[in-house]
Amino acid sequence: MPSASFGWTAHGTPLHDDGAVPAGRDGRLELADVGRLARRAARGLAGVARAEERETLSSLLHAHLAAPVEELDVVEEGRPAYEHVNVQAGLDGWLAADHRSHRLVGIVGYQHRQFGLAELLEGIGGVHDPYGPRPGNVSRVNLPSGPGGQVASCVRCGLYLVDDGGSPLAVLLRGADPESGLTTVTVEITGPHAPTVAAAAREIQELATTHNVFRGQVLSFDHEIFGHGGTLLQFHERPAVGNEDVILPAAAAEAIRRQVVEVARHKERLLSAGQHLKRGLLLYGPPGVGKTHTVRHLISSLTGTTVIQLTGGALSLISEACSVARALQPAMVVVEDVDLIAEDRDLHSGAHPLLFQLLGEMDGLAEDADVVFVLTTNRADLLEPALAARPGRVDQAVELPLPDGEARRRLFELYSGTLVLDRSHLDAVVDRTEGVTASFVKELLRRAALFAAERGSGDGDGGLAVSAEDLDAALCELLDTRNAMTRVVLGGAGNATRED
Repeated sequence: MPSASFGWTAHGTPLHDDGAVPAGRDGRLELADVGRLARRAARGLAGVARAEERETLSSLLHAHLAAPVEELDVVEEGRPAYEHVNVQAGLDGWLAADHRSHRLVGIVGYQHRQFGLAELLEGIGGVHDPYGPRPGNVSRVNLPSGPGGQVASCVRCGLYLVDDGGSPLAVLLRGADPESGLTTVTVEITGPHAPTVAAAAREIQELATTHNVFRGQVLSFDHEIFGHGGTLLQFHERPAVGNEDVILPAAAAEAIRRQVVEVARHKERLLSAGQHLKRGLLLYGPPGVGKTHTVRHLISSLTGTTVIQLTGGALSLISEACSVARALQPAMVVVEDVDLIAEDRDLHSGAHPLLFQLLGEMDGLAEDADVVFVLTTNRADLLEPALAARPGRVDQAVELPLPDGEARRRLFELYSGTLVLDRSHLDAVVDRTEGVTASFVKELLRRAALFAAERGSGDGDGGLAVSAEDLDAALCELLDTRNAMTRVVLGGAGNATRED
C-alpha cells in the first residue's frame, strides 16, 4: 500500500501531501511550524494591504467616467425578455460607429442580485463583498435569430466602457433573469454629459428596431412550458403555397386576395389617396375546409411581411403580438380559432378580457398602419357581432364552404402528388365524397397509397401506383360505420355514401 507522505521534518516527523504535520505524541510546536505560520501571516497581510488596489466595477467606472457620482444621471431602457437579441443587435450597431471605441467588462456574481449602474457607482460588490457583482469573464448566450436554427451571441451581463468621440460613457447590458425577479432585458447608460447620454439611449433604441431580427419573418408566440412562464418567440420557415395549391370558389379566393395581398401591393397609392391600410379578414367555415391552408397561402404571398401567429394557449399574448406588428410594419397578425376568446358576451356571464384586448388593438392602430388581422373560426355564429361585422375591426368576412364536385376533383389532383393514380373510377369516388372536406380527401389518398405500398405496387421507377381498387378500399374504410368518429374529425360527416 503506497504511503500518504512524501517528506520529513527536521526532527524526522513525516509530512503529508498538503504540508500538514501530523499531531505528535506530545503536540509540541516544531521549528517547521514557525516558518509556515510566518508565511501564512505574510500572505494575509499582503492581501489586506493590496485589497484597495483590487479592480472592482466601481473603480473601473470612476476611473473611466472621471466625474463625481452625484453629477451622473442614469438613463434606463427596458424591453421584454424575448427582445434581448434585438437589444444586442442595436447596441452592437451603435458601438460599431467609427468615432466610438469601447472595452467590454464581463460581470460575474450578478445572479440573484438587484443592481444597476447607480448601485455600481456607489460601490456595491466591492472588496468587502467578494460574492457580489465583480469583473470577470464575459458570459454569453446564443438566442434564436432566424429560421433553421439561426442564433446570435448575446451578452448576459456586461459593462461597456465607451469613448464616444472623446466623451466617456458607461453602458450596462443585463439580460432577463427570472429567478432573480428580472423579467426584462435592460440597458442603462450614464456619463458626465447628459445630452450625450440621452442621445446614446435614443440611438440604441432606434438601432434595435432597425436591426430587428424579427422583421420580415414568420413568428409564433408561446409560453415557456418550464421555468417562470416567460414569453417565447419562435421562428418558422415561410411556407410555399401557390395560387394553384388553394382550391376555393373563385369569388371567395378573389375576395381574400384583394383584402390582404392587393391592399399591400397598392399601399402607396391608397395612402396618397387618403385611404387607410389597416384591415381585418375573417375566414369561417367547418373544420377541414382549408382555413389554415389559406392562411399559409397568404403568408407565402406576402414576402417580406412580418407575420405573427397566435393559436391555442398563446392567444393570451395578443398584446405582445400586436406590439411587434406595430413596430415591424408591414405585418400580419393571425389569430386562429378566434371563437375561443371572442364568444358572444351574452352566452356566458363575466368579462372576456382577451376579446377586449383584441378589439382594442384592432381599433387602436393608426389609419396608415400597414397591419392586417386574419382571424379564423369554425363557429362564426358564436362570435361577438362587434368583432365579426363592425368596420374597422373586421372589414371582410369570407366563408370557406365544403368543396363541390369540381373542387373535390381538383383536390384529388392536388393531393395525389407523385402518385400514379388510376383515374378510371375517379368520377364515382368524387360522387361518393359529396359533403366531405379537403382534409378528408387528403387522408383518403394517403390511405390508398398505403394500401398500394402494402401490396408492393410500383410504377417501374420506384414510385407508388394507386389502383382504382386501392382508392375504393380506402374510401370504404373511411366511410365504414365503425369509423364514424374518424369521419367527424376529418370533416366527412356530410352526405358521403358507402357502396356495398
